[in-house]
Formats: sequence, structure tokens, C-alpha cells
Amino acid sequence: QVQLVESGGGLVQAGGSLRLSCAASGRTFSNYVMGWFRQAPGNERDLVGGISRSGGSQYYADSVKGRFTISRDNAKNTVYLQMNSLKPEDTAVYYCAAKTIGGYVSRIGYDYWGQGTQVTVSS
Repeated sequence: QVQLVESGGGLVQAGGSLRLSCAASGRTFSNYVMGWFRQAPGNERDLVGGISRSGGSQYYADSVKGRFTISRDNAKNTVYLQMNSLKPEDTAVYYCAAKTIGGYVSRIGYDYWGQGTQVTVSS
């Protein structure tokens, strides 16, 4: 089992940047595929992107491709989401998640979730 804690959310103006962090504790972090999801009020929780166990491969949703970057530091048990050129439609609660089975492209199979961190982008 792994415990996940997100941080780094906040209020930012459109065009600005934020970096979210997700610290993991528990089992061996490098065993897990990691993903970032977001959920806006009234919407489903959507996959923003995923990263492979080694960190060498990433997947991004079309809506964030070219603006967001996922990375991980297995020595620090942390995954990051760098968000640039933020838009009001990026406003949501952002969650990190972990899974042991399945790839980093698929949104299914995530077993462990953080509590979420709010990101608000003002226009």
C-alpha cells in the first residue's frame, strides 16, 4: 500500500504557472505507475497524464499537451506536475494516483489516491 499527499495548489492568473508535488510513502515508489487527474465541479475525474515507473515515458491528455509536464524522482518518492500557460478551464481539484498493474496511458486501474489539491486559474 502507498499513501499519497499532494501539495502546491493555489490561485494563479491565466498564463501563469504552478508546480504540484505528490509525495508517496509506504511501498517501493518505483513499483508504481503514477498519474495526475483533475476534477472540476459537475465533471468527471479526468486523466491529465501518466508517467512510467522509471519516469522515461509520459502520456498527456490533448487538453494539456505542450503546457503540462509530468516528472518523478524515485529517490525522493515524489511525482510532479509542472503546469505552464494555465487557463481558466484548468481550474479543478488535482489528484495524484498510483497503480501497480497497467500502463501509464490508461486511466483505469489506479488503486491509490491522494486527497487532492485545488488549482484555481483566474481570467
